[in-house]
Amino acid sequence: MLCPHVLIAALLAISVLAQNVDPLQKYTISAPGINATFIPYGARLTNLYVNDKNGNPQDVALGYDNAADYLRDDQTVHTYFGPVVGRYANRIKNGTFTVQGTTSRIPKNDNMGNDTLHGGNIGYDQRNWTVVSANTTSVTFSLLDQAFEGFPGNVITYATYTVSAGPTWTSRLVSIPLDEPTPIMLANHVYWNLGAFVDAEGSTILNHTLQMPYAARYIEIDNIEVPTGAIGTVHGTPYDFTSPKQIGRDILSATNGCGYNCTGYDNAFILDRPRYSAPEATDLSMLTLRSESTGIRLDIYTNQQSLQIYTCDNTDGTIPVKASQQHGRSRTYVEKYGCVVIETQQWIDGVNHPEWGQDEYQIYTVDSPPAVVFARYDFSVSS
Repeated sequence: MLCPHVLIAALLAISVLAQNVDPLQKYTISAPGINATFIPYGARLTNLYVNDKNGNPQDVALGYDNAADYLRDDQTVHTYFGPVVGRYANRIKNGTFTVQGTTSRIPKNDNMGNDTLHGGNIGYDQRNWTVVSANTTSVTFSLLDQAFEGFPGNVITYATYTVSAGPTWTSRLVSIPLDEPTPIMLANHVYWNLGAFVDAEGSTILNHTLQMPYAARYIEIDNIEVPTGAIGTVHGTPYDFTSPKQIGRDILSATNGCGYNCTGYDNAFILDRPRYSAPEATDLSMLTLRSESTGIRLDIYTNQQSLQIYTCDNTDGTIPVKASQQHGRSRTYVEKYGCVVIETQQWIDGVNHPEWGQDEYQIYTVDSPPAVVFARYDFSVSS
C-alpha cells in the first residue's frame, strides 16, 4: 500500500503530465435527447441541450460562447457560471473553522472580507482540472488540491459527468483526503433557465413552477448570508415550495432573506426525507422545476441533505445570453431573475455548527469513506 506522500507525488506527476491539455477545450457528450459540453477549467458545464415541447433542442444552461470569457468573468463579476465549487461550497463564517483541535483560516473573499465564499480567492472553479477519461457519453476530470487556500491537507477529487437516454445528466463528485482531517463540501454551480429565453416569459424564471416536497425547513441567515444557527420553517412564508408554486408568486415578499436590501431567494433549504427513505437516499425527486414557455421539466435526485436556491437576484442585464439562446434576436441579456442556481450540498457552514450534527457529512479523514456528491438531473417534457 502506498504511503500518502508517495501517493501525492504520483498524483502530482500525473497532473504535471496533463498540463499540456487546453483548459478551455470543449468536451461534448451526448445520448438520445440530450447533449452537454464541459471544459476542464473548473470542471465546468458550458451547454446543456434537451428538447422542448415542440421537439426543438434548447440550451437550458447559462454561460458564455467563448470559453475564454469564463476567465474574464472570474476576474470581474465572478458569477461562477457552471463549475464545481469547493473545497467548501457556499459560505464559511469569518473564513475560520476548527477540526479536531486545529483551526484553519481561509481567505475571506466575500462581503468586503467578512466571510469565505466557495473555497476562497481561487476555488475549484478557477482551477485547471485534468481530463482523466472522455468518450461519447461520459467525461471525467480530476483535481489534486494541495492544501489550496489554507484548507488542511491534500485532497484528490474526481468529477464524472454522464448523459444517458431519459434524457438524464448524472454528476458524481468524489473527494478523498490523502492525509489530514478536513471539511469537504462540493457542489455543481449551474445557472438554469428551462425557458431558454425563447420568449418574454422564458427570459426569466418567474413563471417557472418549482416544488421541493421535502423542504419544510431552511437555514436562517444574517444580512451577509451567513447562517445564524437558527433553523426556520417554511410554512406560511414566501419560502414554502413544498407544493408546486411559480417562483414569481411570492418573490417580492422575500425581502432581506437573501441578504441586506435583497429581494428574492438565496437560501439553503433542508431536505427531510420521509421515514421510509433514508438521509442520503436517492430514490425520490428532491426538486421539480418546469417552464411554461418550453414545457421542459427537470427533476433532481441527490444524496445531499440541502438545496441552495439562488434566483439571480443580482443579475443586472449586462451579461449577454449565449448565441444558442438568442433565437434570432439581435441581442438578449440576462436580466434580474433571469436564471436559477440549484446547488445540491450539505448544510451550509455546518463545519461551524456542531449542534446540527453535520460532522459525519462534512468532515473527512484518511480512514473515512470518501465525500460523494451524487446528483441526477432527469429531463422530460409536458405540453
